[in-house]
Amino acid sequence: MQPDPPARAKSPKRRAALRLQQKISSISWRDLAETLGPVLLLGLAAILLGLHFVRPAPPHTLTMSSGPKGSTFETIAGRYQKILARSGITLHIVASEGSLENLKRLSDGNSHVDIALVQAGVSANADTSDLVSLGSMFYEPLTIFYRSPKPLQRLSELRSQRIAIGAEGSGTRFLALALLKANEIEPQAGTQLLSLEGEAAKDALLHQQVDAIFLAGDSASPAIIREMLHAEGVRLFEFSQADAYTRRFPYLNKLVLPAGAFDLGDDLPRSAINMLAPTVELLAHSDLHPALCDLLLEAAFEVHGHASLLQSAGQFPTPLINAFPISAEADRYYKSGSKSLAYRYLPFWLASLLNRALVVLVPILVVVIPGLRFLPQIYSWRIKARIHRRYGELMALEREAQGKLSEDRRAALLDRLEEIEKSVITGKMPGSHAEQLYVLREHIAFVRTELNRSGSAEPAPAAAR
Repeated sequence: MQPDPPARAKSPKRRAALRLQQKISSISWRDLAETLGPVLLLGLAAILLGLHFVRPAPPHTLTMSSGPKGSTFETIAGRYQKILARSGITLHIVASEGSLENLKRLSDGNSHVDIALVQAGVSANADTSDLVSLGSMFYEPLTIFYRSPKPLQRLSELRSQRIAIGAEGSGTRFLALALLKANEIEPQAGTQLLSLEGEAAKDALLHQQVDAIFLAGDSASPAIIREMLHAEGVRLFEFSQADAYTRRFPYLNKLVLPAGAFDLGDDLPRSAINMLAPTVELLAHSDLHPALCDLLLEAAFEVHGHASLLQSAGQFPTPLINAFPISAEADRYYKSGSKSLAYRYLPFWLASLLNRALVVLVPILVVVIPGLRFLPQIYSWRIKARIHRRYGELMALEREAQGKLSEDRRAALLDRLEEIEKSVITGKMPGSHAEQLYVLREHIAFVRTELNRSGSAEPAPAAAR
C-alpha cells in the first residue's frame, strides 16, 4: 500500500479562524464585563437623561385666533398661514371680536387656540400665567377726532359729551376706557359711551351724532383719517401730555406724526402731532415647540419688518416686554438673528428629526465612544490587578514561611499555594500578559521551595531515653 500523503497545510482562512478562536478563548469575560459595564451604564444614563429633556416632534398644525372678518388681524393671520405652509405647517384661523377675545381664548385650555395677536395692555379676568410673548409685531396708533370750536388740550375736556369708543371686545374700546377713566370720565353725569367704530363712528361724527370718536387699528385706516382731516369742524386730538401717559401706562409708546404725513399737497396735519400707540404682541403658550417658535418669528419678520408711516424698516418684530414675559426660545432667536443651524439649511421635517436624534447621539459621542477608546487600557489594568493580587498572596505566604511552622500549618500553606497556582493556570488570560503569567508561576515555584526548605531545616526530634 502506498503511504498516505502528508496532510495539506491549513488554508489561510482556517488559520485566521483558529487564531480568532484562540483570542476569544483567552478573553476574561468577567473582566471584560466589569470593564465595559460601567461605560455602557454611564452612556445609557446620559441617553435617558437627554431623552427626559428632548421635545417631541413638532405638530404639523396650529390654531390662531385672529380678529373680525376683513380686519388687519385676519389679514396678518392669512399671511402667516401662507408662510408656514412652505414648511408643511397648517395654520387654522379662527375669527374673533379682537384682542380681548383672543386673550380669553388663549387663557382657556379648552379653546385649543395656540397663538393670537393681542394689543398690549389688554387684560382678561383669567389665568394668563401660561402665556408668553414672541415679541411686539407692530404699532397700533390711537387716533381721536372731535368737534370743538377750539383745540382741546386734555382728554378731561370730553366730559359730559357723546364719545364713540369702539365695539365690545376690541382693543380700541379697552384702551379708550382706560384713558377716559384716567381722566375721571365715566359713563355717567351726561357722558355717553357708544359702541361705534370705523365707518359707523366716522359717519356719526360727520353728522354730529357724536362729539368725539376713538379710532385704532382697522377703524383708523389711512383713508378714514385723511377724510376726517379734510372734514370741516373736525379736529385731530394731540396728546400734549404724551410723556405722562407713557409713564402711567407702560404699554403705550409716544409717536410723532410728521406734518403732511397724510396729505402732502394740503399739508395735513399742518404740524407734527404727538400720538399714543400700544404695540400688538404675538402671544403663545409657554410649551410652544421651539421649532414652531422659530417658524412664527421668521414669518413675523417677513410680514412686519417693512417700513411704514410710523415705523422704520427692521424695527419690528422686537422683544418689548409688556405684561407677558418673552419666550426663552424667542429671546434666543432675537439674539442669534436666525433659526437654529439644522432648521436653516434642512427641510423642516428632517431638521426636526435630526435635532431629536442628536439628543441620543451626543451622549454616545461624549460618553460611550471615549469610554470605548480607553477600554483596552482599563481591561489591561484589571488583568494586571489580578496578577498583582496573586503576588500579594505569595508575599503573605512567604512571610509566614520565615517563622516556625508546624507540619499541619506547612501543609495548609502548600495547599493554599496549589490553589493559587491552579487559579493562575485555569484562569483566562490574554496572550499579551503571558510573560507576566509565567513569571508569576516561577515565583510560585520559588515560594513552594522556601516552604519545603523550612520544613527540612527543622531538627529531628530527640530519641527517647
